[in-house]
Amino acid sequence: MHVVIMGCGRVGAALAQNLEQQGHTVAVIDQDPTAFRRLGSGFGGRRVTGVGFDQDTLREAGIEDAGAFAAVSSGDNSNIIAARVAREMFAIENVAARIYDPRRAEVYQRLGIPTVATVRWTADQMMRRLLPSGAEPLWRDPSGGVQLAEVHTSPAWIGHKISQLQEETGVRVAFLTRLGEAVLPTSQTVLQEGDLVHVMMRTEDIAKVEAACSHGPEEGGQG
Repeated sequence: MHVVIMGCGRVGAALAQNLEQQGHTVAVIDQDPTAFRRLGSGFGGRRVTGVGFDQDTLREAGIEDAGAFAAVSSGDNSNIIAARVAREMFAIENVAARIYDPRRAEVYQRLGIPTVATVRWTADQMMRRLLPSGAEPLWRDPSGGVQLAEVHTSPAWIGHKISQLQEETGVRVAFLTRLGEAVLPTSQTVLQEGDLVHVMMRTEDIAKVEAACSHGPEEGGQG
């Protein structure tokens, strides 16, 4: 797939390099030609100097053949305008914009432009590390009835199987973060120290799940 990226800061450069490593073709747009130095000499994609929401610049970057567009410049307004041009003028289905202002991000999300609210995401991640208690929602379905959340588990769960955690709490463990890597567990996977547990659960069950995870396994449970 061909991907067009607006913005060659640290995020844009890293995204471009990762996409190219996965076999995609990439074009990066930035108003500052010196920004392309971040891509490194090994980058084989296009470097386009210009304004990322200008239609001629986008065409030069291959937007008409693109399957995805990412707006990750340092300006909220530029990102959302570029994302809308890509979506509405060039019919690109896979579009995402980085937005610093979380209030704006919510508005644009409702307008159908997927956004990554940088400040809110960073703040949420810091909160999860500073206050590791309770369930922190990562995603909710449109009805709000089901959510994916990172839950704090008592050290008493260490050494116990995922299957026991699921049985006693009523959740479905979606994945673990172990030593910085995502792990898809099986029913036989055993919880280790430092694991971050991400679960799918009914929103109405949050209090019950939090209590069960923080109290540890029932006595006599399977280890």
